[in-house]
Amino acid sequence: MKEPRPTSRPTRRAFVSASAAGAASLAAAKLLDAGLYSAGSDLLRVGLVGCGGRGSGAAAQALQADKGTELVALADAFEDILSSCRRRLARQFNVDGAPARVTADDAHCFVGFDGYRKVIDNCDVVLLAATPHFRPEHLRAAVEAGRHVFCEKPVAVDSPGLRSVMESSRMAEQKKLALVSGLCWRYHYGKRATFEQIRNGAIGDIVAMQCSYMTGGVWDPRRNRDQCSSDMEYQMRNWYYYTWLSGDFNVEQHIHSLDKMLWAMNDETPATISGSGGRQVRTDPRYGNIYDHFDVVYEWANGVKAFARCRHWNNCETEVEDYIFGTKGRVNVMAHRIEDLQGRPIWKYEGDGGDMYQIEHDELFACIRSGKPINNGDYMCKSTLLAIAGRMAAYTGQKLTWDAVLNSTESLSPTAYEWGDLSTPAVAIPGKTKFV
Repeated sequence: MKEPRPTSRPTRRAFVSASAAGAASLAAAKLLDAGLYSAGSDLLRVGLVGCGGRGSGAAAQALQADKGTELVALADAFEDILSSCRRRLARQFNVDGAPARVTADDAHCFVGFDGYRKVIDNCDVVLLAATPHFRPEHLRAAVEAGRHVFCEKPVAVDSPGLRSVMESSRMAEQKKLALVSGLCWRYHYGKRATFEQIRNGAIGDIVAMQCSYMTGGVWDPRRNRDQCSSDMEYQMRNWYYYTWLSGDFNVEQHIHSLDKMLWAMNDETPATISGSGGRQVRTDPRYGNIYDHFDVVYEWANGVKAFARCRHWNNCETEVEDYIFGTKGRVNVMAHRIEDLQGRPIWKYEGDGGDMYQIEHDELFACIRSGKPINNGDYMCKSTLLAIAGRMAAYTGQKLTWDAVLNSTESLSPTAYEWGDLSTPAVAIPGKTKFV
């Protein structure tokens, strides 16, 4: 179950232009081919891979986005998580007197590492919301099977996986398949209006950016080792705290802030990445091997720098903010506010931001119905690699180039996917941990 590896080592130029690739032989293909849907009907069969909180939410949003949808299949590594999700969604959508919307029966609920393949076999649209480590493999299978995809962030935890996702994104474009990313701020009405102002020159040329994601952290480890049948189960249950599963929180969570920095730069990637980080508060072994803080600087070829910081420390100041500074003014992204260099207001978005989680599904299903597929593959790959690069720079203590990170051969995959012994990965030590 290893992620497919590309046959060549891409360059930064190739990465920037990757999503522009197309296949002329498929130009005439129709998205709404009658065979796409169940029995040639208008029904869109939805499958869910990964039944945790985010997956359950995505399934609910998919059913709300299009009345012609049914949730027909589910998969998760754990039966208890899958069953809880199915019960919760059935209570919400199977209303007395109305046709059932959650129709996945026992025969279409799959537990284990390979359940995703069976879900893909039984649906038209698949929602990929499993633990991030598995995203490259799940996405490749979905695209090869010709399925439309909602793909949660991040899309990989290491560079080999990311390169696989790049290839899958190009394949989806060639096959005229919809591929919508879970980088939800790109679907927020207020953020869209704000970044349109930036693109139209409201602050002049960008000179610097700052983003912060400083909170008290996420859920504590959910089970102790003696409550799990194996090391693999223990790490999978507590996936957030293991870099091979989550990518570390700079990748899993801070990616939202980093994605906005990339968006401001019109999705052009930086040239170099440097930074630091460590474990100052979450030092207990039950917190796996991830860090609890990062400070990373991204520098573009034109000299623009983004200063990115994130931390998970309880009882400390919290801040989730993004600022963009230009030659004519500055932007408070989260407040949707632009000021001139003297701090006088220039523009502020006053409209409804909308439910970005719902909007991304509304637009996914609308594009499938219209035959004009959305493909978010380019920026979801770049933002994921932006986050991976920051982690690698902090773990190694080295200044890295974008091309070096993109072509890194370091794979975080275990030797086997089975419920058995699995060693705990070591905590990275800058100056000792090597860049691979």
